[in-house]
Amino acid sequence: MLDFQVKDVIFKSPIFAASGTFGYGDEIAENIDIEKIGCVITKSITVKARKGNPHPRIHQAGVGMLNAIGLANVGVKQFCNKKLPKLNKLKTHYMVSIAGSSMEEYEEVLSQIELFSGNHIGYEINVSCPNVKEGGMEFGLNENMVCDLTSRLRGITKKLLFVKLSPNVTSIENIAKKAEEAGADGISAVNTFVGLGIDYKTGKFELSTIYGGVSGPPIKPLALAKVNKIYNKIKIPIIGMGGISSFRDIVEFIRVGASMVQVGTLNYRDPSVICKYYDDLSKFILDNKISSISDLIGDYR
Repeated sequence: MLDFQVKDVIFKSPIFAASGTFGYGDEIAENIDIEKIGCVITKSITVKARKGNPHPRIHQAGVGMLNAIGLANVGVKQFCNKKLPKLNKLKTHYMVSIAGSSMEEYEEVLSQIELFSGNHIGYEINVSCPNVKEGGMEFGLNENMVCDLTSRLRGITKKLLFVKLSPNVTSIENIAKKAEEAGADGISAVNTFVGLGIDYKTGKFELSTIYGGVSGPPIKPLALAKVNKIYNKIKIPIIGMGGISSFRDIVEFIRVGASMVQVGTLNYRDPSVICKYYDDLSKFILDNKISSISDLIGDYR
């Protein structure tokens, strides 16, 4: 009923835990029915350990959130030695998010993880990272760079490759198409929108980096539009995300073209929220006599 298949991988739930919301994926509370989470996405892993940006790096912006964590992580070697063994015990699928500041760094991270006997079903490629060789430009802002990166990573692994796109572009659908042509198995859309916060009394910026990524309910209409544009351009599955705060939001993302969704910000407030959405979504499917969640993909008028 809620199953969805991508190549040879069957997801029991279309609701995923977004990258980093459960740390490396090994920080999920024991009392959560993890089988209701279709897949857990780890923090983005880089070649070397990163402390991330200086504090403050998180700001509550109304009902949304502004963050500039800065890809804080233990680095690929520590991840493989310490985190993968724990992740292999998860009773659901997990996917490793990888990031880098150059093509070579992405390749090195993925290659090192491939050497270990992880049970991960694939990788989410975070292309919202600054490319130091191109003057700091985000990989995800240039369709040719996304194409080249995806093609190079496709040559290293047979596991699933989902490319996570930045919404801060003019034509996200064209970038998604390039990723598809280069061998991506799916698209994750969208990452956070650029924003800033400022204290009206002091004039001080709320984040040490000034700019950060906006997530949470305020970005949902923007994310829905991006997903729909991508859906009308490509044939591979889309994992929709951005501002989901109810099962109704999940249905909306699926109707505009997503095959699966990721829940992020709300997990910080309630770690069991995905399980609740799963139950609500199951009831909705049954009450409306819908045979499969797949029947709702792209079902709009």
